[in-house]
Amino acid sequence: MAKASDVKTGNILRFNGELVSVDEYIHRTPGNLRAFYQAKMRNVKTGKLVEYRFRTDEEVEIARVETNDYQYLYDEGDFFVVMDNVSFEQFNIPKSLFGSTARFLKEGMNVLVAFESDEPIMAQAPATVELEITYSEPAVKGDTSTNALKSATVETGVEIRVPLFINQGDKVKVDTRSGDYIERVK
Repeated sequence: MAKASDVKTGNILRFNGELVSVDEYIHRTPGNLRAFYQAKMRNVKTGKLVEYRFRTDEEVEIARVETNDYQYLYDEGDFFVVMDNVSFEQFNIPKSLFGSTARFLKEGMNVLVAFESDEPIMAQAPATVELEITYSEPAVKGDTSTNALKSATVETGVEIRVPLFINQGDKVKVDTRSGDYIERVK
């Protein structure tokens, strides 16, 4: 157990039986009252935001979280199988931890996974990925108005919107959080 004064922004705490990450942690000293810590914390599993005031001498449990890079190997039902790049140990990570970025994962890609006592609690795909276009509609001649886009399918099976000059076989960089086209890769 640690004191409330030991907590920093970014720590993972066990709060009311749930794991929460500390988004904001401010020390307040109001004029004629006792000092306290104002915390904004986000539940790791549900994403719900919680606000709480800690007394300066209050005890909190800081969870031991290990975050490492892992290599994504393959999809297995409701899980993604990842491998530790150092020990070559394999782990099953629930797809739900990746959220909407899971649809852009390609075999061999590096992902970030956080474990708390052998249980995966957070997973994150890279911010951008380079994918090959497997199908794109041909551009209509004369349709060159500003910012004209067409549909294209990338190698993971996701359909995205790309500029007219992108053709089948081209590699493109895609933002995994929004699914937007960023640029063509040479």
